[in-house]
Amino acid sequence: MTPPHDFHDDYAAALVAYLETRDEESLAVGHELGRRALQEQISMLDILENHFGLLDELARRSDGDRPDALQFLLQTLAPLDVATRGFLDRTRLYAQQRARAEDLEHRDKFRTALVNSLQEGFFVADHDGAVIDMNNAFAEILGYPPEGLPYRWPHPWLVDRNAAAQQQERVRSEGCAEYETPIRHQDGHLAWVTVSINAVLGSGTDRDVYVGTVRDITAERAFAARESAVLRLATSVGVAKSLDDVLSFTLDECRTAVDVQRVVAVMWPPGDGEPTVRMAGEPSELSWRAMDPMLRQTFQDARQQLPLTARTIEWPDSPGKARGLVAVLSGAADVALWLELAAPRWVTAEDRLLVTVLVGHLSLAIQHVRQFETARDTSLTLQRAMLPSVEPPPGFAVRYEPAVPPLEIGGDWYDVLPIGEHRIGIVVGDCVGRGLPAAAIMGQLRSSARALLLTGAQPALLLEQLDAAAALIPDAYCTTVFLAILDTESGILDYSNAGHMPAALADPKSGTTMLTDARSVPLAVRRVEPRPEASQILPPGSTLMLFTDGLVERKHESIDDGLGRVADVLADSMMLPVDAVADAVLRQLAPETGYDDDVAMVMYRHQHGPLRIETRATPDQLAGIRRQLASWLRAANVEDDEAGDIVLVISEACTNCIEHAYRGNGVGTMLVDIEAVDGTIHARVVDSGSWKEPTTAVGGGGRGLLLIRAICDSVEIDNTPGGTALDMTFRLPSAADSDEQSSGAV
Repeated sequence: MTPPHDFHDDYAAALVAYLETRDEESLAVGHELGRRALQEQISMLDILENHFGLLDELARRSDGDRPDALQFLLQTLAPLDVATRGFLDRTRLYAQQRARAEDLEHRDKFRTALVNSLQEGFFVADHDGAVIDMNNAFAEILGYPPEGLPYRWPHPWLVDRNAAAQQQERVRSEGCAEYETPIRHQDGHLAWVTVSINAVLGSGTDRDVYVGTVRDITAERAFAARESAVLRLATSVGVAKSLDDVLSFTLDECRTAVDVQRVVAVMWPPGDGEPTVRMAGEPSELSWRAMDPMLRQTFQDARQQLPLTARTIEWPDSPGKARGLVAVLSGAADVALWLELAAPRWVTAEDRLLVTVLVGHLSLAIQHVRQFETARDTSLTLQRAMLPSVEPPPGFAVRYEPAVPPLEIGGDWYDVLPIGEHRIGIVVGDCVGRGLPAAAIMGQLRSSARALLLTGAQPALLLEQLDAAAALIPDAYCTTVFLAILDTESGILDYSNAGHMPAALADPKSGTTMLTDARSVPLAVRRVEPRPEASQILPPGSTLMLFTDGLVERKHESIDDGLGRVADVLADSMMLPVDAVADAVLRQLAPETGYDDDVAMVMYRHQHGPLRIETRATPDQLAGIRRQLASWLRAANVEDDEAGDIVLVISEACTNCIEHAYRGNGVGTMLVDIEAVDGTIHARVVDSGSWKEPTTAVGGGGRGLLLIRAICDSVEIDNTPGGTALDMTFRLPSAADSDEQSSGAV
């Protein structure tokens, strides 16, 4: 392989050849030499130096044409010139690109620094919702570091995943969304954030990605919630009338604001007595001794801390986390409050501030209601002292129900006073106003009415005389009174009504009616006509009820609606004993928040008159006894099936008297007594003979007592030498059912 020719030798030969021919072909050789120079990396200076050296030599040998030689040189340098310009262009382009890259790198660093300097969290999520990029603020707000990227859907910090999924669908359909949501920080505490998301088209793909910001608004919401909770609690406890109300209101507010599940108040009496425990929420403990020992010790220790300050308490099973907060609500350290958290957790500064503010309001509220309860107990004691203290006559039930919200005692009263044989005076009244003035008026009118009843006058005249007494008592005008005199033997009720509620009469056959006759104006009100009077016969088994307006009056409701409820309750409970009816009326008519006015009530059950049959102890008397028994039982509203059993049993008892009491002693007498009392039939069959048991049962006899014991609810036999008494009790089905209901039987 021959070595390559020297470039300069080839250039000299090509130049001489061109100068000789001066044709285009020879000139083109110069261009090829220029390209060769590029390949062999021969510099332009070398070519120029060699070219002018050849020209000097050619000049010495002969006259050379320099312009033609220059033409060839330029042709050779043309490729080099093109390459040089390309190099320069590329160099310039490279410099530009490098500068641009450096600028982009600078801007990327600037963007990263800028994003990380934002107080708001910044994140990027892919099409599936996975977080693939975040800034430092995002990691700080949620507690999840960038090292854990990507955080796939559903994100670990979500609390309400359903709401988050709905917002994600909204972004996909509308392209953007902004909303508030709770999040669970990695350390476990709850925070609130505002999220703003926008969808953008991803680079190099047709699928959207999401960019968004997260701003922590926990403090803002805590402030708003604190202000709202404080306002609501201050409003609620301001109208609370009992410690239970205060604790219930506190639990309602703290359950939402601080996640409290129970509120416990402990009050120490003066001296060394056992404290009183009151609470709202679950689990409940009824007394100081039944309280958890750790909680009891917490209360004891709390008495040493400053009043109106809340202190977090940790228990051994949750170290580092608060189980609740305890505060002393009085300067005497005799009232302490425990707010028990639903689950052990870290208590934030916002929680402490809220509880501290609430404690201030609670301290005042609890002091207020403690004074209120003390005064209320005193007032109720005074009120009840003004009411009759003796037991009412048989068949009567009386009730006094004080109003729940107000402190003052009222002017409602009742009186049931025996005024003669089979006659009883009944008074129910209501004075205008509240407090001690109304109670004083009530006491004077009640005493006046009781004294007037003893005169034996009729109701209308008694009201006329009570009018005169009311006119002498300051502020006794407009007192309403229902005054009646009842003959318990005949069932006749004479009554007169001075502007009061009508009495209600419940009859098992005809239902409930209101005694609206004999109405006139209240006491001490100007009138021109005398007081009217009316009479009403009480059917056997009927129930009479006199009451004050607190039982039926409701705001924004017609009084007829309240009277209708009275009629319905009496109709449903008239077969109960009279005491049970009174309790049922008070319980079923009570509003959800309790009575807002005092209620005085008198109730009477008119029993069916007893039946007494005294006759000769002979078989021919049995048919007459059975007829009288059947008629009496029908009048007592006893169902036919039950009446048939009762007639059968009493007839069998009489037959036994005839067969056994006077065997061999001639004909004697027998006495049948029967009465109805509160749904129960009591029967007594008495003879004056001496029973002798037969030696053998003849003709299937000897089963009388077995039959009697099988049908009766109870049987007692009093067998003496002077005679035998057989006492039998029959409980009617309606009475038996009501007893089972009251005892919780199913």
